Amino acid sequence: MSAGSRLENANPVIFQRSGERRLTAAEEEENVDDPIDDREIFDLIRTINDPEHPLSLEELNVVEQIRVQINDAESIVGIEFTPTIPHCSMATLIGLSIKVKLLRSLPNRFKIDVHITPGTHASEDAVNKQLADKERVAAALENSSLLEVVNQCLTNRNI
Repeated sequence: MSAGSRLENANPVIFQRSGERRLTAAEEEENVDDPIDDREIFDLIRTINDPEHPLSLEELNVVEQIRVQINDAESIVGIEFTPTIPHCSMATLIGLSIKVKLLRSLPNRFKIDVHITPGTHASEDAVNKQLADKERVAAALENSSLLEVVNQCLTNRNI
């Protein structure tokens, strides 16, 4: 966001971050089959930076653990995210950032479905269609300017 640009949601509500997950001895054991669960997926996406604010998606309540669905056996991950306002122009960028983070972090066997929480955005159908279209996502990631913005959202700010 450039200086002088007007923020769509200048005063967002900030939520408390969840604590770090404590790993059990079984989860730390490398020789034990440990299926990926919803908390592991949430931990991957909760620290993604919002494109407009110096806050994480978790702090803005854009992503929540209860909106993460995973079926490790069938290699399916479903994420619902909730933009902070119904006309958020950054919704596609946020969804793309979530999708890219998961594509980079999870084994290739996973099918990743990222979509807006139903009823929370004015253009939810259009955004969901873009995020579900593999060719559009691939084309977006070939755009160096857009990829730079996505990478900024994924940069760890040590929050």
